[in-house]
Amino acid sequence: MASANPENDRPQNIRAIMTFLREHAPFSSMDDAHLAHFAENASIQFYADGDVVLSPDQDVVKRFYVVKQGRIRGERHNDKEDRTETTFEISQGECFPLAAMIGERPTRTLHRASGDTFCLSIGQAAFVTLFSESEPFRDFCLRGVSSLLDQVNRRIQSSAMASMGSSTSLDTPLERYALRNPIVCSPDLPVRKAVARMHENNVGSIIITDENRIPTGIFTLRDLRTMIAEGTGPLDTPIQQVMTKDPCCLPSHADAFEAAMLMAEHHFAHLCVIDDDHKLIGVVSERDLFSLQRVDLVNLARTIGTATHLRTLVSLRADVSRLVDAMLAHGADSGQVVKIITTLNDVTVRRVLELNIKKHDPGIPFTWLTFGSEGRQEQTLLTDQDNGILFQTPEGMSEEQVREKLLPFARRVNDELAECGFTLCKGNIMASNPKLCLSDREWDDWFIRFIDASTPQNLVYSSIFLDMRAIYGPTEPLDALLEKVLARIRKNALFQKMLAGNAFQRKPPLTMFRNFRYLSDEGNKHSLDLKRQGLAPFVEAVRVFALANGVETANTLERMDELAKKGIFDPKDANAWKEAYSLIQAIRMRAHQEMLAKDQELTNYIDPDDLNPLDRRILRESFRQAQRLQQKLEVTYQL
Repeated sequence: MASANPENDRPQNIRAIMTFLREHAPFSSMDDAHLAHFAENASIQFYADGDVVLSPDQDVVKRFYVVKQGRIRGERHNDKEDRTETTFEISQGECFPLAAMIGERPTRTLHRASGDTFCLSIGQAAFVTLFSESEPFRDFCLRGVSSLLDQVNRRIQSSAMASMGSSTSLDTPLERYALRNPIVCSPDLPVRKAVARMHENNVGSIIITDENRIPTGIFTLRDLRTMIAEGTGPLDTPIQQVMTKDPCCLPSHADAFEAAMLMAEHHFAHLCVIDDDHKLIGVVSERDLFSLQRVDLVNLARTIGTATHLRTLVSLRADVSRLVDAMLAHGADSGQVVKIITTLNDVTVRRVLELNIKKHDPGIPFTWLTFGSEGRQEQTLLTDQDNGILFQTPEGMSEEQVREKLLPFARRVNDELAECGFTLCKGNIMASNPKLCLSDREWDDWFIRFIDASTPQNLVYSSIFLDMRAIYGPTEPLDALLEKVLARIRKNALFQKMLAGNAFQRKPPLTMFRNFRYLSDEGNKHSLDLKRQGLAPFVEAVRVFALANGVETANTLERMDELAKKGIFDPKDANAWKEAYSLIQAIRMRAHQEMLAKDQELTNYIDPDDLNPLDRRILRESFRQAQRLQQKLEVTYQL
């Protein structure tokens, strides 16, 4: 019998919906608050047998569904045979349409009720809230799927794929991870037969090779899904017409870290391992490299790089911290971790730029520059913005007219990056500053004045602007600019000496008797600043030697390697300095992780008394190595 007051039934209905959801993934792993949010925003719909629930003919999908009772059948039209095929069938507790909701597009599959069916559904706003706030829900939406192809994909993932155990290192050569005797085929093999071969061998990719076993293409299950979803050809198509050409290859002696960074940067999941003659000897997938607490580098980079909402980007930043934990636990050293963080930061910045271009395209090509620690690829979780814009002035426009178009765009990007956790720069070293949104001619003039007039302010700027990198847009204008800048610095002995004198002021925090020299800042007494006192002496001294000797890379560890190759640094000294720098960075990152775990604001300050005796000893010795490096600077430039 119906209740006299339906409002009285609402709490009971919410509890009933929550009880139902708890029986099914991903809801069984979600917090009660998030389940309640789903239940409070849910409505229930009835569909009779044969009713269409969603169709490709409809607009962008605005609701997310869970089957409460009955079944939903997915249908696609087979143009070749002119008939409708059932591609999947989902039942109680399963969700749809995941890909369409995340991609904010119409569904590509017709969803039809199979028998009398009830579905719970929530609107887009409630879905976005859950996606942003609930990690289990977001993880499911990004990984879990309901189509038959994706179920097949999960089934045939190789059970032999190795996860990186705590005893392995990212320095391990790829030959340790590579799947030997990879499944290959010739370019003329039909897709249907290639997929059958993949299925028989329980793998997710097939390599297309020429008669000399040199890889010419790769075809994966993701390519198969795209091919079927977009209807790009029948399954009898020769595989060379739909394969990804020129697959990424690395030699067998390359290490796992190099492979992981390449995958993250370019958003692909497989690469070929080749010998010295470029012949295929194996295949490595992202799953071979990572199985880290359900968060891996390549997948996270891909997810950030395809996010459709700023809110999604904001929520994904927490996953970066979890990844850092996992990477440290799986043998990554501090140099690798800061490069990983920088790579994910780069992907985030590019995505913010892309989303803004879609909404507010300024109509002017530009290169987005990054300076300082991000320019050196040395960022940790504590980071602010140091960025600028380089543009080439279109014919018929003045530089001021271009700036008028670019500055409002840059201001929006700076503000949205701040929402993503990249703090606004207190010194206004940001692209929205008209002094840092310049044409290639203006940047060149700026550097001429910068180098010729070695003022105290310019020397402070040197620690920011001489470590510069392009992370979006054409790189050729920056390459041309840096070539001229570096040539001028190599010829300007006075500027080098001024730089060296400025770097020499960055004293490591050790007294004459090798005790710690603490900060005098009010509120931070008995503390050390691991960035300013610990890392900066290395960064700034190495920069001077690098600029003076034509080393183009900006990364501090890579600069040391290059200087050792050029004979400027003794190799043993270079190794000692690299190790000391990396140890300080590692202690800094671990302190950041501990601060996050305690929900504290991130800082670079530590109290040495909080460290164990071994870490204090390591820190003291690392600072002593910084003193030795500065002694070389002092002798070289007669300071």
